[in-house]
Amino acid sequence: MTKDNMKMPARLFMISMCLALVLQMAVAQTQSSGASPSPTRGWTKDRPEAVGLDGKVLAAFDADLASGKYSLVDSFAVYRCGKMVFEQTYPHDYAHIYAKEAGERGPLNAHLTGWYNYFDPAWHPYYHGTGLHSMQSVSKTVSSVIIGIAMTRGDFKAGLDTPLLKYFDVAKVKNVDDRKRRITLQHVLTMTTGLDWNEEVAYDDPKNDSSLMEAADDWVQYVIDRPMAQEPGKVFNYSSGVSELLAHIFEKETGKDIEQYGAKYLFAPLGIEYFWKRTPLGVVDTEGGLFLKNSDLAKIGSLYLYGWHVGRAPDRIERVGAAVPGSVYRCRRRLQIRIQVVAAAAHGPSGVCLDGTRLRWPAAHGVS
Repeated sequence: MTKDNMKMPARLFMISMCLALVLQMAVAQTQSSGASPSPTRGWTKDRPEAVGLDGKVLAAFDADLASGKYSLVDSFAVYRCGKMVFEQTYPHDYAHIYAKEAGERGPLNAHLTGWYNYFDPAWHPYYHGTGLHSMQSVSKTVSSVIIGIAMTRGDFKAGLDTPLLKYFDVAKVKNVDDRKRRITLQHVLTMTTGLDWNEEVAYDDPKNDSSLMEAADDWVQYVIDRPMAQEPGKVFNYSSGVSELLAHIFEKETGKDIEQYGAKYLFAPLGIEYFWKRTPLGVVDTEGGLFLKNSDLAKIGSLYLYGWHVGRAPDRIERVGAAVPGSVYRCRRRLQIRIQVVAAAAHGPSGVCLDGTRLRWPAAHGVS
C-alpha cells in the first residue's frame, strides 16, 4: 500500500487473520458442539498449533513484517477457534516519517490541526499513544452493525424501503430529481444510491469526493447535495459519503446518537474500549472515525462466528447483521481489493478446530 491508494498512508495496515465479518458461518454446527467462546472481557491465549495453525509460517510472516517487507505495518494478530494465538506490534516513528506532510495543507490534511490531519501522530494511526488504532473504513461495518441492533430491538422502526429524503428538508437539498427521490435506506446500506461520487482515485487526489467531504464543515450536506449519476439500486459505487449519512439517518429515526447507542448495546456488553471521531459539526464519523484495539475488533467478529450473540440477558446482542447482510460482504470485498493481504495457514484441515467445532472458515483479510 502507498499514499496513493489509502486515505491514511500505508502506516494504517493491520492484519487480523480469521476475523473477516462474514455471514456464511456454520452457526448450527458451532452451537451443537457446545463451543461458543464469549470473550467479553478478554481472549484466552494459546499456541498456534493448538488450533491447527503452523507456528513456523506465522513466525516467518512476522519476520517479514518486522523487516519492513510490507511497508509500515503496525500490528499483526491471529484469532482462531475462540483464542488469540499470535499478536505482534511494529513501532514506527511517525512524527519523523511524516514531519513534512504534517505541516502542509492538502487533501489528507485540509485543516492542518486536529484529528483530520492524517499525518499527526497524536491522532493517527493510534489515538494519543494508546493501543486504539484507526479502523478507517471498518467503521462502516460497525456502524451497520449498530443499525442492525437498533432494528432488532425495535428502536429503528423504518423499513429498508424508506426513502432517504424522508430525513432531510428537501427544500434545502440540491440536485433533487425523481431518481434522488427513489433512493432508499437499502440503497444507502448497500452503496447503490446512484449519487455521483468519485472515490476510485487516490485519496490525495483533489478530485476524490471523500477527501473533499472531509475538507468541508457539513459532511452530510455535501453528500446529499451530490447530483445523481445512476438509477438507485443499479450500480455499486464505493462511497464513504453514503456511509456518513448513516449517522444523520440514525439520529433522525431514533432520536439517539449512534455512538452513544453503540456504546450501550454493542461496546459495553463486549467490554470494548474505543474512541470515535466526529465531523466539524459534531456528527459521528460513521465512514471512518472509529478507533479500536485488535482484540476488541476480534470480539465484533466473534458475534458473527459464534451464533449471532455474545453475552447474557439483559446485555445480549442478537442478530447484529439483521439490517442488510450484503453490506457486510460489500465491506469485506472492498477490503480485500484495497489491502491485498498475503495470507497463509488460515485454517486447519477442512476448517475443523481441534475441539471438534466445524467452521466454514474465511480466508485472512486485511483491516485498514
